[in-house]
Amino acid sequence: MLQREHTIRPLKGNLLQRTGFTLSTAIEAFLYPSVIVLCLLAVAGYYDEDIGPPYIILCTLSFAVTFPGEASFHERPHQVLRKLLTSWLLFLFIMGAFGFATGYIVYFSENVLFAWVVTTPIVYGLVYTALRVALPRVISSPGNLRTAVIAGVNDIGICLAQQFRDDPYLGTQVLGFFDDRNPDDVQSDIPAPLKGRLLDLSEYVKQNHVEAIYLALPMAAQPHILSLLDSLKDTTASIYFVPDIFITDLIQGRFDSVGNMPVVAVCETPFTGFNGLAKRVSDVALSTLILLLLLPIMLLLAFGVKLSSPGPVIFKQRRYGLDGKEILVYKFRSMTTCDNGEIVKQATKDDARITRFGAFIRRTSLDELPQFVNVLQGRMSIVGPRPHAVSHNETYRKTIKGYMIRHKVKPGITGWAQVNGYRGETETIDKMEKRIEYDLEYLRNWSLSLDFWIVIKTALIVVKDRNAY
Repeated sequence: MLQREHTIRPLKGNLLQRTGFTLSTAIEAFLYPSVIVLCLLAVAGYYDEDIGPPYIILCTLSFAVTFPGEASFHERPHQVLRKLLTSWLLFLFIMGAFGFATGYIVYFSENVLFAWVVTTPIVYGLVYTALRVALPRVISSPGNLRTAVIAGVNDIGICLAQQFRDDPYLGTQVLGFFDDRNPDDVQSDIPAPLKGRLLDLSEYVKQNHVEAIYLALPMAAQPHILSLLDSLKDTTASIYFVPDIFITDLIQGRFDSVGNMPVVAVCETPFTGFNGLAKRVSDVALSTLILLLLLPIMLLLAFGVKLSSPGPVIFKQRRYGLDGKEILVYKFRSMTTCDNGEIVKQATKDDARITRFGAFIRRTSLDELPQFVNVLQGRMSIVGPRPHAVSHNETYRKTIKGYMIRHKVKPGITGWAQVNGYRGETETIDKMEKRIEYDLEYLRNWSLSLDFWIVIKTALIVVKDRNAY
């Protein structure tokens, strides 16, 4: 369910890691590009290739394109495997297209390229697995753990301590909490002991050589926080403020600045700066290629729609696009009607409005092919939250918390919800809530490799999915 008003949701990549360049984050950033470069040099040496300018340029490009690495030690193994496969395939596609377009590929031996393609993911998997086992032991060894205390026994402070306790890669030991409440009023099952009141914090930090202090106090306590900061000026500990905005459900939450003024993004699109450019370039390139390849099939489909029933070949429906602005979305018409008014009834199983040919193109998702034109127009993206009819948006925005946040990005032809079983009719509010939950998860965790994985999964499931009719 989406109504999690008191749930702590850590930021993508874990906010705690961004407080310093730790050993694990450094390895995560450099491991993938380094393995790619070293494997290339190793196979070139094995085949007695001269490591001249072409190889140096390829190594430099490979490192630049893949840095920093995406896979994290905090993720589950199947997530890492998925990221490895999609990132590697996407990298090969980009570099292969560049090599053929420029003619640069002729400078490299076929044996070297083939061995590089095969060995790199294997070597990376082995090295990653070994580091995943060894790093916690290195980080937790005596002298390597960073000591910390937390000011404030509340949801934020407890969540913070639990992450430090459960995540060995953060390399931090929480010595205890400080809070002005009576010890009897503090819950007994907190992750670290209550050491004293806030007035005792400064002296405790100096006597116990505490390296980091996390202030998990509510914003309403600003005067108290300023007083506490004054008392901590006589220590050498690093001080971090954990604002209580993190009790809300952040979308691409991160720190930013406006000029010299620091700000915190609470709800933002993932497609800012270079990410937006990368997303648009991939959309245009892939949609152009698909339209060129499928043009004969689309002409046959248009002919089939025209013969199936009277009416236009292309059905244009008003939907919400980026920032909630109305757009026209194209589909091959699959029904005898073209509902586009204040009330739009979703297609259901055995719907009498669907033609025989329409049932075929809906089941195989061929009716969605004209939306690649929408992608070229800039109205849609290949991957993103599926657009709903305007009338459906106006209904669901009133009943599902966070519904309109999905419009922070362009709608997609396919999406994270669709490849996780929420494709087709959403006849209950629970199903629509789950679809929105997956849409928001996509916004929080977007990457090009995730887009590529969604495209692959869509292709694999579209022929056997029975949720579309």
